[in-house]
Amino acid sequence: MKKPCKDCKPGSTRPAPYPGPRCATHHRLFSKAANKRRHEIMVTKTYGLEVGDYDRMYLEQGGTCAICQRATGRSKRLAVDHDHYTGAVRGLLCGPCNKLVGYFRNSPETFRRAAEYLENARQYNS
Repeated sequence: MKKPCKDCKPGSTRPAPYPGPRCATHHRLFSKAANKRRHEIMVTKTYGLEVGDYDRMYLEQGGTCAICQRATGRSKRLAVDHDHYTGAVRGLLCGPCNKLVGYFRNSPETFRRAAEYLENARQYNS
């Protein structure tokens, strides 16, 4: 018989084939918590945010990307957007919006021209 899960209630017969030793349910929970801890450490080292700042920013933004407000970060975490010159953190963005800010070289004028173009673009018929 395989060893019982160390996180299940005493007397449980759930097998623990995963490292730890944990059953499948507790292995997923443990892995998710470990990934969250690693992300917090990376954000702290890279951007100087305190523990919990990422989650606070995420909630303040309504749980979506600050620009498109569609991406929720459930399948892939939102990126920490920051000014490359000052290092100041501005918000959380999805991958495409974060790349767009980079392609536009942090220029508000370029964003304004793009918005004006989209609002007033002439339609060419083929």
